[in-house]
Amino acid sequence: MHRFGGRFKHRLMPEGNLVTLAQLKSGQSGTVADIQGGRRMADRLNALGIIPGKKITKTSAMLMRGPVTIEVDRVGVAIGFGMASKVIVRPDRVP
Repeated sequence: MHRFGGRFKHRLMPEGNLVTLAQLKSGQSGTVADIQGGRRMADRLNALGIIPGKKITKTSAMLMRGPVTIEVDRVGVAIGFGMASKVIVRPDRVP
């Protein structure tokens, strides 16, 4: 048995060209595909309007794991790097 008793299981990234919100480049848009966090984090992101199927745009990010600023429904929102790393996004195709 794992030393954490299975509490910290790694979820595999779904298939396709999915990335985390933290991995998106500034100015890049995408659609939220999944949230890989617990219920409290999902509830917090839901309150901010970040839910699966929602289109978001990453507006900026700080260096060295700082906050990530995004735009959801024409409203700017800042979330922590750890939280942004749990939001799985399907990036929009660049023409």
